[in-house]
Amino acid sequence: MKKISIYSIALGLAALLFIVIIGMVIMGHIDQAGPFILGFFALLAFGFNGYEKMKGLIFTTMIFAGVTAALYFPDYFTQIGDFKFTALIIPLIQIIMFGMGTTMSIKDFAAIFQSPKGVVIGVSAQLVVMPLMGYFLAQISNFPPEIAAGIVLIGCSPSGVASNVMAFLAKANVALSITITSIATLLAPFLTPLMMKLFAGEFIEIDVLTMMWSIIKMIILPIGAGLLFNKLFGNNTKWLGRAMPLISMLAIGLIITIITAAGRDSLLEIGGTLMLLVLMHNIFGYLLGYWYAKLFRMSERDARTIAIEVGMQNGGLASGIANSLGKIATMGLAPAVFGPLMNITGSILASYWHRKPTPDPPKPIVVN
Repeated sequence: MKKISIYSIALGLAALLFIVIIGMVIMGHIDQAGPFILGFFALLAFGFNGYEKMKGLIFTTMIFAGVTAALYFPDYFTQIGDFKFTALIIPLIQIIMFGMGTTMSIKDFAAIFQSPKGVVIGVSAQLVVMPLMGYFLAQISNFPPEIAAGIVLIGCSPSGVASNVMAFLAKANVALSITITSIATLLAPFLTPLMMKLFAGEFIEIDVLTMMWSIIKMIILPIGAGLLFNKLFGNNTKWLGRAMPLISMLAIGLIITIITAAGRDSLLEIGGTLMLLVLMHNIFGYLLGYWYAKLFRMSERDARTIAIEVGMQNGGLASGIANSLGKIATMGLAPAVFGPLMNITGSILASYWHRKPTPDPPKPIVVN
């Protein structure tokens, strides 16, 4: 009871800070509201920790705190001396991918043969829906070419590990979710550069082979190292399986914060419009992914899975690609905005589906 009261007090203080922030915005003092917004998100995250249904929003809340810090105090997240923090982005992605590899084994891919229809439909939905939506939104955005290319980039990226968590919360097919994420991620080094050449070639110059090698270094090599590590030491490193999700979340949060600081000026100029377009991209991913699956008569659980896999992209990987091209402050903006938004919408959708159980499979007929 004592803990609940502490969490309730934190939420109450967050509400008070929210009122103060609104007042400062109305009075035209938003440039001085940074510390108050940071305090609001910190109290909100702490308060959410006391309520089981709200715990899924803690990560997103902390990301918003990081974004706020980057917008108001960018100098702390751009460089120290001659060292630029953007140099951390690719190593952080490699850590995330290594963690993904440690949770996998060759046996996991047996699911492809056990349920090939779901995997093929899920991966093909990603390859069709999100790149086309990204291209359409980039065309209507009127953004500078490199920023528009970032919208296409997020559409050409595979789904991320966050989709697996949301599939679990939504009572979807978690095994299918993990398999689709794994296959889409392993195909990314070859398909993402080709799709970027096709859909973003008119915005920026795309060197397909250079991009392929960059993604191989970010995905294939660390995942392969993780698979090998799991094969050699898997039984003795259960602690790593528990630690990697937390490490991955911290890495994603740090990546988004660094990108926000690097592209602060552009983000302040076009942030509202970019947020709207990215939100449309995300929501249409859910809708079209769901009905794409239904078109092929997939079950409700599998349709939910594919909807989440299509709507939730790997923003970290997209950021790493933008960084490898030297365009983190422009091309990296859409992935930076997409990450926090997809976690919010994904949490809301997963909570809705969690309360709406899927039909039970028909029971077998027993003949006496």
